[in-house]
Amino acid sequence: MVQIAALRPHVRSLLVLGLPLVGGQIAQVSIQIIDTLMLGRYDLEVLAAVVLATSLFFSVFIVGAGFSWAVTPLVAAAAAGGDLVRVRRVTRMGFWASMGYGALALPVFLKADLVFVWLGQTPEMARIAGEYLDVAGWGVFPALAVMTLRAYLAGQSKTQVVMWVTVAAVFLNAGLNWLLIFGNWGFPELGGRGAAAASVAVNAASAVALALYAERSFRGQQLFVRIWKPDWAELRQVFHLGWPIGMATLAETALFSAAAIMVGWIGVAELAAHGIALQLATVTFMMHLGISQAATVLMGRAHGQRDMEAKRGVSLASLAVTLGIALVTVAILAAIPRPLIRLFVDAADPMRDAILATGVGLVYMAAIFQLADGAQVIAISLLRGVQDTRVPMWMAAFSYWIVGAPLGFLLGIAAGVGAAGVWAGLAGGLSCAAALLWRRLWRVQLAA
Repeated sequence: MVQIAALRPHVRSLLVLGLPLVGGQIAQVSIQIIDTLMLGRYDLEVLAAVVLATSLFFSVFIVGAGFSWAVTPLVAAAAAGGDLVRVRRVTRMGFWASMGYGALALPVFLKADLVFVWLGQTPEMARIAGEYLDVAGWGVFPALAVMTLRAYLAGQSKTQVVMWVTVAAVFLNAGLNWLLIFGNWGFPELGGRGAAAASVAVNAASAVALALYAERSFRGQQLFVRIWKPDWAELRQVFHLGWPIGMATLAETALFSAAAIMVGWIGVAELAAHGIALQLATVTFMMHLGISQAATVLMGRAHGQRDMEAKRGVSLASLAVTLGIALVTVAILAAIPRPLIRLFVDAADPMRDAILATGVGLVYMAAIFQLADGAQVIAISLLRGVQDTRVPMWMAAFSYWIVGAPLGFLLGIAAGVGAAGVWAGLAGGLSCAAALLWRRLWRVQLAA
């Protein structure tokens, strides 16, 4: 059994690697918030259509991102074993898998207007959303390249550059939005298409910046030399490890989309309160997500060295850090729910009182499931570190869609509890996932 004193080096390593990743995740969320604020000032109908479009983009994109996430534990294990040739081969095949997926996804984006009409959207809303994705869809390639490069660098403990490139992207995105959405300084006024062009440009610039850094920092690995040369064995490994990661992430994302739909059945004010509470929960979740990415790297490194004691130490240290973060965020959310909600609601809004009445309860619910949310993302990330993704995918799908979604419907809709009942279902699904994933990690991967 790992002693408490023995956890300190693991905690220190986790924080050194993880804090820059936390910063990068919060910066990434800031880009989305800036897009929402600027499009909201331009035209609310365009904002609604772009929200619809980005929901489709993210749902499709997140599956392909699984191949990039598969690169992290593979690179960490290979680097720990001193096999720098495999580091290069795995990353190259991560690019192959990601770009291949992007090519398959692109037609969906280019014909998105037909998809939205089929989903029951108005012709005008489908047209605006389709125009956005006609441009933004091409960004799937640089966006997936960014994910793969981040995984390659994080797998070799280069996380600070990821944060700084993402922070720079926040400012670049805001500037390009200002020029292209509103048509300032003589640029054409493109509205939603301007926001799409800005996103593509920012992802492309980020990919170039990370690629230049990778080439300079790891010149001996020759990452981009003969990148077109296939390595079928490593491509199969990336694929078999990556697709369950993408599907597990999609299952969780879809659960929250289903929750939004159910809350929308209840009422407009409830849906607005749901959106605000979810925004707050997303910011706090980014802290857990950054730490979990660092946990994947450290677990992958221990797996590559076949160090069982280090695996246990990393697992306990990761759980301790994420539970510590959860306790702090629980205290903040539970202490000041009303002031936090007021940040998002205009004092003159006629629905303000109704939003506050529902929102306070939802912020309390967000505080409650902080512990479960942090625990489940750490567990599944540690399992990725030991290259165990297939069974965790099924555990996550069961937890979210056999437990979470039905429980949310039964409590929120059938029993009439309302939005708080839907969120209780979210908490139930996340708790179930945390329990199943930690059980698998400890009994299967960390068993003596």
